[in-house]
Amino acid sequence: MFGRTRDISCLLLKNKSVNQVAFCFDLDGTLTKEEILPIIAKEVDLFEEINILTDVTMKGFIPFTNSFKLRVRLLSEIAIPRIVDIVSSVTIDENLKVFIKANKDNCFVVTGNLDVWVEEMVQSNYGCQLYSSKADIKDNKIMGIKNILDKGTAIKELRNKYNKIVTVGDGMNDCSMFSEADISIAYGGIHEPADSLVSLSNYVAYNSTTLVNLLNNLKW
Repeated sequence: MFGRTRDISCLLLKNKSVNQVAFCFDLDGTLTKEEILPIIAKEVDLFEEINILTDVTMKGFIPFTNSFKLRVRLLSEIAIPRIVDIVSSVTIDENLKVFIKANKDNCFVVTGNLDVWVEEMVQSNYGCQLYSSKADIKDNKIMGIKNILDKGTAIKELRNKYNKIVTVGDGMNDCSMFSEADISIAYGGIHEPADSLVSLSNYVAYNSTTLVNLLNNLKW
């Protein structure tokens, strides 16, 4: 075991009464069953290159900010409406979709991905608030990145509204929001979660049915 982590298959939860609980979810590989940027990259025949960059970034070998800027630059020639269409077809986890829609006022998608690429997909599937990176656009193309989201900053902002914050993610880029949360769950439904993320986690879940059961127990 790593640090505070416990396998939830052996967990007996005790509910604790709180006024409000916020649930914050990573998007790629957590709510989705595939990484979004490599799928977009197929449009310009860069799947392997983007997939490798995404993998090494998740594992922490390349800083997210540097990797993301490079990946966005490689994909910036694709028109935004085309990317939105591609993203709309990405496979999502239905169990997590049901949980978020049922609790949408207290659920948040927290992703380093660009607002103009994923906002429509998040709203149509989940109907909850989105924290994301911001793009500079012109004529339906990406001109640059206005701001790359620091996930920890998003959690700090939610501190003003919620008594308890629960975070769920799988990669190195989720470490900053795990560090600011009250309870963190490393999710290995698609990828083995990064070791550094596991060390910051209270629990580890490896399928969405188990994860949703845990989340329901943490609502109180």
